[in-house]
Amino acid sequence: MNHWLQPPQSSRIAKYVECYWLIEKLHDSECFQYPKLNPDPSAHLIISPHSQAYLYDLNPGTVMGVGSHWLYPHQQTFELDHSKAFVHLGIKFHVGALYCLPEFSENPLALDKVELAKDSMLFKQLGVDENALIELAQTNPQQCVDQLDTVLGPWLEQCVEDQHSKITRKALQHLDQSTISGLGEMLYCSQRTLERSFQRTTGLTLKQCQSMNRLEAMLAYLYQRDSTELDWVEVAFMFGFSDQPHLIRYLKKTLGFTPKTYEKQRGLTIDAYGGVSS
Repeated sequence: MNHWLQPPQSSRIAKYVECYWLIEKLHDSECFQYPKLNPDPSAHLIISPHSQAYLYDLNPGTVMGVGSHWLYPHQQTFELDHSKAFVHLGIKFHVGALYCLPEFSENPLALDKVELAKDSMLFKQLGVDENALIELAQTNPQQCVDQLDTVLGPWLEQCVEDQHSKITRKALQHLDQSTISGLGEMLYCSQRTLERSFQRTTGLTLKQCQSMNRLEAMLAYLYQRDSTELDWVEVAFMFGFSDQPHLIRYLKKTLGFTPKTYEKQRGLTIDAYGGVSS
């Protein structure tokens, strides 16, 4: 499995884009054929070869298509089909970033949805040569990052910040270190105003986003440690769960397995699209 992740070089682009990433499976590569994609509050534009098929199991339902596509913020755990060789080049946007673009500020951001990109006006404006860009990503990641910065520059110049996006940006800076009930006072606005602006900008509630961030941090912690190092009672308290049974119920509901299953199949859960990778 070939995989890299790099941030934008341009500070102007980095305001809206968290990172670029590549994931590629070769024909003779051994990996989990149907890995999980963790819940994610960020949107991704996934650039793929024109004829390459994709399949997401949304449980319930599946989404299938070919070529480049949008992966919008999702509260569910999706199952990916990695049974065949593939390559994806991704653009991971900051939480709520797409709201600043006219097309998304006028229409609420879809959740738990995968959508073809070729019909998107924004994707057409990029004028991307998918195959050439993917080949560059495979051979020279740094040049690919520079090229993506160049391509995205004129597009992101359309971004407009309003009071909702500004409040949301400030809330995101403190969300993982503060209680939700204390955020309004910290940002000098009412809790109702904060919640309304945040949901309008991101499509999510503050609690939903905080929960996704906590899950990502916990899985990154688990991924970096051997099973012999893991004390699940300690993990539960470290990441804000009242006890181990609470953590077990949360993992079963969110990811579909228990801590014991995770210990046996460490590569089962990944965030290959711009986060923890197997």
